[in-house]
Amino acid sequence: MVINSWTHTEGNEHAWHVLNRTPGGLGETRNAVVEGITRCEKLQSRLSVGYGGSPDELGETTLDAMIMDGATMDVGCVAGLRRIKYAIRVARHVMEHTRHSMLVGDSATEFAKSMGFRDESLSTRNSTDLWQQWIDSKCQPNFWRNVYPDPKITCGPYKPNRTSITPEKENSVGKEHTIGPDNHDTIGMIAIDGDNHIHAGTSTNGLSYKISGRVGDSPIPGAGAYADNEVGAATATGNGDVLMRFLPTLLAVEAMRAGKTPAQAAEIGIRRVLKHYTNFFGAVIAVNRLGEYAVSCYGWEEFSIVVSSPLKSGPNTRIETVNCLPRSGPIDFSGI
Repeated sequence: MVINSWTHTEGNEHAWHVLNRTPGGLGETRNAVVEGITRCEKLQSRLSVGYGGSPDELGETTLDAMIMDGATMDVGCVAGLRRIKYAIRVARHVMEHTRHSMLVGDSATEFAKSMGFRDESLSTRNSTDLWQQWIDSKCQPNFWRNVYPDPKITCGPYKPNRTSITPEKENSVGKEHTIGPDNHDTIGMIAIDGDNHIHAGTSTNGLSYKISGRVGDSPIPGAGAYADNEVGAATATGNGDVLMRFLPTLLAVEAMRAGKTPAQAAEIGIRRVLKHYTNFFGAVIAVNRLGEYAVSCYGWEEFSIVVSSPLKSGPNTRIETVNCLPRSGPIDFSGI
């Protein structure tokens, strides 16, 4: 089976095609995830995956990605990757050709070039225009706080406010930044073959107008995705700055290890965040080693995934939509 976040159908269909190159998909889960996500990077899916989208506050697009092998627990990750288009393939090279787990920034770019990847701009006319419109709007919204001049009305540069008082924790990460299918929709993908071998991967170009150097949850094992052949896998999307603080995909996999269903495990990942932040957007997809899956989400009314698996009737690849946890009313934290 192949399952991924949001409605990235082209990537899922391609991954499903790759997985079926061998009977039962044996030996193809890594290829399926990497090439399925690469298809989304090439297509610039919703301009939140791949080049030409989500410029940072300097106007540059950078990429984050990861791939994890559920048999060996090997991981390859890149973060803040500059000037290389296909981040998930670079992450694969980190896993297969180094003894490291993550490379970042300019050094990740140099590594990619040494592996034969082409150095080229990730900006497009569209991303440049978006950035210029943001500059013309006095850099609103942005991700600065506790600085001067006032980041709500100026572009900076900024300096820290001089105060001896520790600011109270905010219960959200920028109310102005709505995360959704048309803004910052990381692709997270999981593939399982007939022998229950699992790979999980992610790719994103991050938040629009982020502070240069920012990295979210997507390339972090246990945050963006996690896989273990003994149990299953999970992937997450949403407010990456919040989600990475709780490792929700690791929580979901460990919950399934403890006997929870995929539905219970996914919800545990979301509700752990809710104990501390009640104004965020997020979703966790959990899949056990048998291919049983579920989604839990919060902040939106509903959330969609794409699934490919053999069916007796109907299309092998289909979009499924679930209702998210309500944003009002009491929150049950029992069992978390």
